[in-house]
Amino acid sequence: MHIILEQQVSLASALSALNKLKEAIQEITPARVLLLTDEELKACYFSRQKTAYVRYLAEAILNGQINLTAFENQPDDEIRTSLIKLKGIGNWTVDVYLMFVLHRTDIFPIGDLAAVQAMKKVKQLPAGVTRDEILMITEQWQPYRTVATMLLWHDYLSRRKG
Repeated sequence: MHIILEQQVSLASALSALNKLKEAIQEITPARVLLLTDEELKACYFSRQKTAYVRYLAEAILNGQINLTAFENQPDDEIRTSLIKLKGIGNWTVDVYLMFVLHRTDIFPIGDLAAVQAMKKVKQLPAGVTRDEILMITEQWQPYRTVATMLLWHDYLSRRKG
């Protein structure tokens, strides 16, 4: 749910919504989230779209379509296939889930603008570099693409502060 909130917004904004949700329901569970009305979720800074996405996820967990515990022992591609079926969950969301929740060490989130921008800067890549060219560069970092991504994010954030 937190990762859905982070889609296309600042991390601070997503955290603010998550904290507001925690205030409203104490413990965040699929069942408790589904008890909230659209207005209550809006009061927790959820957009209409994110409200729908969070509801789809909560329902998929409760009806057994998604088993988060089983993901711990599944290969990345199987997890991706399961999650991508849910409305509101795309490759970036799956990548971040694999990295931060399942602690997978070989993920490069090609859809993450900060990681891609930092790579272009660090590697001094031309403006017209393609997605495929970026992915070819990241292949050299296997099996530690997640670690490389963390370093790129650090670089990106450091440049923004400076």
